[in-house]
Amino acid sequence: MRLQTASALSLTALLLAGTTTACRTDPADAGGAPAVLPASLTGQKLSWKACPAPSVMQGTDEKPQPFEDGTAWQCATMRAPLDYADPGGEKISLALIRARAEPAATKKGAPPRRLGSLVFNFGGPGGSGVATLPQYAQDYPHLHERYDLVSFDPRGVGDSEGVRCLDDKALQSWFATDSSPDDAAEARRYRQGWRDFARACAKNSATVLPHVDTVSAARDMDLMRQVLGDRRLNYLGISYGSELGAVYAHLFPRRVGRTVLDAVVDPTQDDGAGALGQAQGFQLALENFMKECAEARDCPTGSGAEARKDPAEGTRKITALLRRIDRKPLKTDDGSTLTQAEATTGIMAALYSKETWGFLKVGLADAMTKGDGEWLQLMSDGYYSRDDNGRYSNLHAANTAVLCADSSDRYSERDIRARLPRFREASPVFGESMAWALLNCADWKVRPGSSPTVEAGAKGAAPIVVIGTTGDPATPYEGARRMAEQLGEGVGINVTYRGDGHGAYPGSACVTAAVNGYLLNGKVPADGTVCS
Repeated sequence: MRLQTASALSLTALLLAGTTTACRTDPADAGGAPAVLPASLTGQKLSWKACPAPSVMQGTDEKPQPFEDGTAWQCATMRAPLDYADPGGEKISLALIRARAEPAATKKGAPPRRLGSLVFNFGGPGGSGVATLPQYAQDYPHLHERYDLVSFDPRGVGDSEGVRCLDDKALQSWFATDSSPDDAAEARRYRQGWRDFARACAKNSATVLPHVDTVSAARDMDLMRQVLGDRRLNYLGISYGSELGAVYAHLFPRRVGRTVLDAVVDPTQDDGAGALGQAQGFQLALENFMKECAEARDCPTGSGAEARKDPAEGTRKITALLRRIDRKPLKTDDGSTLTQAEATTGIMAALYSKETWGFLKVGLADAMTKGDGEWLQLMSDGYYSRDDNGRYSNLHAANTAVLCADSSDRYSERDIRARLPRFREASPVFGESMAWALLNCADWKVRPGSSPTVEAGAKGAAPIVVIGTTGDPATPYEGARRMAEQLGEGVGINVTYRGDGHGAYPGSACVTAAVNGYLLNGKVPADGTVCS
């Protein structure tokens, strides 16, 4: 059994920020003041047409379905400079999607019904907005009443000059490779895997690879704003999308419209600190899962009052399971096997949302009692955006390309080994693999950005609502508070959601009211609002 395409995409959309780290790119280091673009770009007219089924690079083959009110999705391509330092030079094509707000008559003296465009970025980096927005549009019915809902594939992603690295067969092998080496031979294989990945990216995507940084993507959004005919950019950014939104606000503070950042990346951390924070966040999410699971008699990690009070025994059961899988991979329904790396990924994937905790319970039970790795494999495949035919989107390739373009951090094996004790302490389950993953940019063939963090100050910008979830595994809660502080007094408006999962909107009635009140009516929530 494999996840059906729609389900796989939905899971992938929940997981788009799986490997995101901190805001790393300083706009001043990426070309200084925004370039003046030629009128041939700012004045271009988009040719909106009925959307085809998304491509394999975007992660699904299901054509987007109309809204309940009959509104159809429209797709177009926008031309942008490959290099913003040379705006008159080579151009690239960026894929866009929209669902237009239906015009309606308004009473005399009432505000116009349509508010313009609302641009979404769902994170990653590497997630296709063209594929993802239609899957989640049903969550935004009130927003659709007054906004054109718009998303896009950022440069290097999906059908926007998508970065290509390894082929499907090589990717499947790479994702199964031991990501928490136990000896020197395993460490060499893992290190070589990253080398091979970097070389393949450089070979297959040499033209676009130097230009997939977040600053260039933010400048694309300002060009998009002009082409869409909006005076200001109204924006909803989730996970890495919060980083992209913050960089936009820093570059173009006077052009910021109504903006919400959810599941917020910490702008003050370098890659190492960000990875350590994620290890702690996923361990916390796993423990919260085990405490809730303990309410059931058949919880595979332990049931009853003691398990609810202290999930340490459950953690020991999971680490013991992963050690067994390391020695002998588990069988799956199609005759393949589940490795330790894939099992760890599957567990991690299910922690992004409480909606998938039930799958994790089944997956752990099957693995522990039956030696069956099918459900954990399904969740691992969903995380890596693998379809029913074994094909991968370019999510992982674009993710690595953007992270390495933005960051000046380059870790060695010696650096990793020095950090391993702290990562193991942070998470017995995820710590080692997250530490070793810091090798991702060690052999990158493109010059990185020169600063590991970004000054997210956006003096003069309209208020930006910044939402943090206390149980968020991928972007721990503290990052939202720091982002609000970095954006500046009167700009960053901090909202806390006391709950679990990666992203809070639309979540509780309180969070939904705060976000909709701002985006639809311009009512800024009180700074420090707490929702549950």
